[in-house]
Amino acid sequence: MLKDELPRIITEYVPGPKAKEVIARREAAVPGAIRCIYPCVMDHAQGAIIEDVDGNRFLDFVGGVGVLNVGHCHPEVVEAVKTQAENYFHGMFNIVTHEGYVALAEKLNKLVPVKGENKKTFFANSGAEADENGVKIAKAFTGRPNIIVFSGAFHGRTMLTMAMTSKKSYALGMGPFPDGVYRAEFPYLYRAPGHMSDEEAISYYVERLNTVFEECSPADKIAAIVVEPLQGEGGFIPAPIAWVKAIRKICDENGILLMADEVQSGFGRTGKLFASCYWEEAGCSPDIITTAKSIAAGVPLSAIIARAEIMDAVPVGVIGGTYGGNALACAAGLKVLEIIERDRLCERSMELGEKCKARFGSWKKKYGVVGDVRGLGGMVGVEFVKDQSTKEPATEFVGKLIRECAGNGLLIENAGTYGNVIRFLAPLVITDEQLEAGFDIMENAIKKLI
Repeated sequence: MLKDELPRIITEYVPGPKAKEVIARREAAVPGAIRCIYPCVMDHAQGAIIEDVDGNRFLDFVGGVGVLNVGHCHPEVVEAVKTQAENYFHGMFNIVTHEGYVALAEKLNKLVPVKGENKKTFFANSGAEADENGVKIAKAFTGRPNIIVFSGAFHGRTMLTMAMTSKKSYALGMGPFPDGVYRAEFPYLYRAPGHMSDEEAISYYVERLNTVFEECSPADKIAAIVVEPLQGEGGFIPAPIAWVKAIRKICDENGILLMADEVQSGFGRTGKLFASCYWEEAGCSPDIITTAKSIAAGVPLSAIIARAEIMDAVPVGVIGGTYGGNALACAAGLKVLEIIERDRLCERSMELGEKCKARFGSWKKKYGVVGDVRGLGGMVGVEFVKDQSTKEPATEFVGKLIRECAGNGLLIENAGTYGNVIRFLAPLVITDEQLEAGFDIMENAIKKLI
């Protein structure tokens, strides 16, 4: 079966002739702003393997950018969607009730690590929609106008989430942006100023947050502080638990809601069902969780979850949407949760993370271009630098690395403020043999390029 195969390139060049033709059609029909540097035109896929229209097989370390934790075309998810499609595709939840929406909401209410005994969930379609709705809910509950986000953050491409997103290349020429969005420094310990210890750096970053209350908005006007437990586009940077505990304390003292953006880090990716499960264990659970990507194995769906008193503060009509909680997506979401639990994919994520850190860590010792290896569970980033002492970002090198790996059947993707981090987001169903094959392709590419 394809899901058990290894990567292979059978054409003289990639893209092959059929793929090259489709890519040319893409360039003529689709805006160039939707950029793609990869030579892969999918024909079919299973697990962690994509076969293209020319018969080349690519190992997928990108996983739809965190969407495919249970793998491409998991047969049980396919069957669940087919079964649902035979009954009905869609019924807007404001008009008719369908049990899949209710059942998935009930399941998530039991599983998510948000504060409170009684929780409620509603569904949207994308991560950006989830984040925007999370902010609306926080404003409705607190009656406050402003929010705080962080350097390195990525929250989406709607008008509000473009304002929330740090890297403005994602919003070039799109201003003016909504008011009331203020930014503090995220604890990027690898690049903390000076020669601080981790403890000193965390104190520094907490103090930098406190300056926002003085320089931008008083605390009693802040509805929510929005944090990615592990920054995705920002460079796979985990939020230190000691820092999160300090943020939770600031929120509690000032009536501010703590919102965890788990769009990329949810559904087993970090070794827990949600990365904020680590927060819960440390006694600093968030008030709101937003999540998407791997929730439904590629069918568009996102979720916003909070305790009932927060959700029920929202006026009728303020939240909702035509497609949110679509029946096909909810059927996929229910099956995804079943697969993650039954097949112990959180445990598998931890195993993959350990293997990644061991192999990537060995490169740090052997190759001067590897500056840092970090992550949680199977969400691991490798930061490439020109020099390990100066930590100057090796952005150009990473671009070449992506192309070299793709030419040999491995798809990898960059991240980070400087585009110099490679992120590991392979499906959690990847086999050990496939994982090692991917490591070998990547290491051979590094050796060729240095």
